[in-house]
Amino acid sequence: MKKLRRALFDTSVAIFVMVAMLVTASALWFRNAVYGDRTLPQAQTSVVIPRGESFSGVVGLLAADGVLAHPIAFRILARMRGNEEDIKAGEYAFAPHQTSDEILRKLVAGEAQVAVWVTIPEGFTAREVAQTLAERKLGNAAAYDDLFLHDGIEIDGRRTPSLEGYLFPSTYLMSLHVTPVAAAKVMTDQFRKELPDDADARARALGRSIPEIVTIASLVEREAKADDERALMAGVYYNRLRLGMPLEVDATIEYIFPEHHPVITKNDLAIQSPYNTYLRTGLPPTPIANPGKGSLDAAFEPRASDYLYYVYKGDGHHAFARTLAEHNANVQRYLK
Repeated sequence: MKKLRRALFDTSVAIFVMVAMLVTASALWFRNAVYGDRTLPQAQTSVVIPRGESFSGVVGLLAADGVLAHPIAFRILARMRGNEEDIKAGEYAFAPHQTSDEILRKLVAGEAQVAVWVTIPEGFTAREVAQTLAERKLGNAAAYDDLFLHDGIEIDGRRTPSLEGYLFPSTYLMSLHVTPVAAAKVMTDQFRKELPDDADARARALGRSIPEIVTIASLVEREAKADDERALMAGVYYNRLRLGMPLEVDATIEYIFPEHHPVITKNDLAIQSPYNTYLRTGLPPTPIANPGKGSLDAAFEPRASDYLYYVYKGDGHHAFARTLAEHNANVQRYLK
């Protein structure tokens, strides 16, 4: 019995020693893998982390681009620190020979970034685009304002009075050292790509220039709430323009004010401005926002109807009417 107990004790000691050796070896491996190994990157390496990329996806990108020598150790380190959800998207330029610890810290802090993702929502004005770029630390809002509101692009053989309407809403990867001119070019180049291939022919068929259609698209963008109403709403504008009726679009009144002005009063409707479509017939002198693809397509291909009026119903849709009497009835019904 004593021999059996001795044998069990010796076996337990042996197992304990082996486990201790394995733990020590693992700890030494992990320490070297995350704090000591500097074999990668072998040269300065750029990696783009897409917006919304999973942590596993980030590790895969870093490993595939030759930034991580020990992906498993990197995963363990991030799990231990609770950093798996803290990686900042963007483009990074990693210097040669960095540890996994250094790489993780840079990804969490946004260090070594050379470009960041910036989203320009549909319907933002040029001023709002400028503010968004400034908030992403891509330059001074006033400098963007000055360019966006005083420069233009060549369309239909003429130069537009500003870039309002032509800064296409999308998500862009912008260099941290981007200039207002370069940022504007990225967005206006995308605008040109989003135009219908036969934009010139469609504009002629509608009896309008492309800038005029972009202006109509901006009205749709600011007024429509449901995608299935955009083309119908554009048709209302074309109908009113054809008949010489004022467009009477509240969003054009809001555009007069430098800051967001969602509530339009009777006094606002009396403001003397070329953007007051209650007092003036025809289109405003420029777009009033930067329309997205859906509104552009609607303005280039409006839905034919006899509608001349619409009013918001409060459920994401509008009630359309052919006559003023019908419209007034809708106003009484939905704007009580």
